[in-house]
Amino acid sequence: MFYTDLCKMLNIKYPILQGGMAWVATGELAAAVSNAGGLGIIGAGNAPADVVENEIKKVKSLTEKPFAVNVYYMSPFVDDIIDLVIKEEVPVITTGAGNPGKHIDKLKEANIKVIPVVASASLAKRLERLGVDAVIAEGMECGGHIGELTTMSIVPQVVDAIDIPVIAAGGIADGRGFAAAFMLGAKGVQMGTRFVCAEECTVHKNYKEAILKAKDRSTVVTGMPTGHPVRVLKNRLSRQFQLLEKQGVDIKELEELGMGKLRAAVVDGDIDNGSLMAGQIAGLIDDILPAKVIIERIIREAEETIKKFNIRNI
Repeated sequence: MFYTDLCKMLNIKYPILQGGMAWVATGELAAAVSNAGGLGIIGAGNAPADVVENEIKKVKSLTEKPFAVNVYYMSPFVDDIIDLVIKEEVPVITTGAGNPGKHIDKLKEANIKVIPVVASASLAKRLERLGVDAVIAEGMECGGHIGELTTMSIVPQVVDAIDIPVIAAGGIADGRGFAAAFMLGAKGVQMGTRFVCAEECTVHKNYKEAILKAKDRSTVVTGMPTGHPVRVLKNRLSRQFQLLEKQGVDIKELEELGMGKLRAAVVDGDIDNGSLMAGQIAGLIDDILPAKVIIERIIREAEETIKKFNIRNI
């Protein structure tokens, strides 16, 4: 029922992408999602090329299925990462926090699919003209860096604006959200927070437990004055951010406060002083499951939802 143009393009069974979360989206998680029929994604973040190369080799040792690398365009190593994905013949990249236009031609020459994250229809149109293969329309419900529009509003507007496939992201963690994305015109979904609570995800257990304990209003947006707002679970660090923002401190002070805090949460398990990036959907997640079970359950729930409302065509 859900084999779409996106599945054919990426050579995957299910139109489900795993978010390319820095420090979270390791080779183990990416391989598990790909083996389960989705598209697993390594999060390059700000890591140097040798670190990302190790994760790519890890994925290749664990699966023969397609996978991707998320390229973070604010990284000082972005050019090195582009050269790396070409050398390693990575079939797909997703991109965020910048325009991949300057690399499109060399990526196309290497037969690599390019799928940027967009936060507006105008950006989606501009990237389509540059030759990207699809876009991820991400609503502000997502964890980590956010835009201004909600998933419900951005997805149909991007769908109407471009002719290439649109992948919905932000606030999706079960079959109901998956089905809703298709009703908005998406050809697939990307999920991040749900996969943090996959068994194969290597984040510290404290991070997973914080998500499991989350309620519907457990997240907050911090860092608005920096121009790069981030959605996180409420904790001591988020309260520090809010206090300093109210005091109108210099942006550099906010940036310094955030340095190294994602690693502190993901690797060290510091749930008080670390940056617990998670989406608003965290309150819906109450179990830790293998990636394969997560994906198969979402597909089953989506099929049941569509049959319940007698929707015949996607």
